[in-house]
Amino acid sequence: MIALPDHPLLDAHAFAARFPSGPGASPAWLLDALRIDAAAPMAPSDEIRAAVRDLLRWGGFKPTGRSKPASEYLVRAASEGALSPINALVDACNVVSLHSGLPISVVDRARAEGALSIVVAPRGASYVFNASGQAIDLGGLLCLADAEGPCANAVKDAQRTKTSADTREAVAVVWGTRALPGRAEAAARWYADLCEQLGAEVTVGHLG
Repeated sequence: MIALPDHPLLDAHAFAARFPSGPGASPAWLLDALRIDAAAPMAPSDEIRAAVRDLLRWGGFKPTGRSKPASEYLVRAASEGALSPINALVDACNVVSLHSGLPISVVDRARAEGALSIVVAPRGASYVFNASGQAIDLGGLLCLADAEGPCANAVKDAQRTKTSADTREAVAVVWGTRALPGRAEAAARWYADLCEQLGAEVTVGHLG
């Protein structure tokens, strides 16, 4: 169960994936799907990019430059042949985000504290997003939060709850918008299906 804010644009979808022995390395068929020209049931577009930016802009956040949605980074990296594999869970996330045009967050449930909710981060909020200690200003941005505060969003997920090769249970959130009806649900279903193909047990999340 993930508590949701009263938001006029948000259409988030979530699920939990449990890997008995961790996500492991990606099979060849999944790595092939990381190409921008790979066959896929969805494709990004300028319309989708604009709608996602409007979603993130609603609370006052500016989704441009280094703060652009993660899905835009993936399109650029894949177009330049620079999208490197990480592990099966993250690679599947990147495949779906790349081709759907929607940003997706994935957190290690064991590293998140207490109940989860989606919030609009207050002004001045921030968190570290990589091992180098770099931080992102979260003010006005929709974020997944646990008992310690924001831990993921459509731009950069927090370092403290990131998944790894040791992750056994992950929670994924597809950051969809009502301006694109049905798209977030389809992307979440596709990502969940990929996780099942990779050996995970999937439970659809309840948001509300």
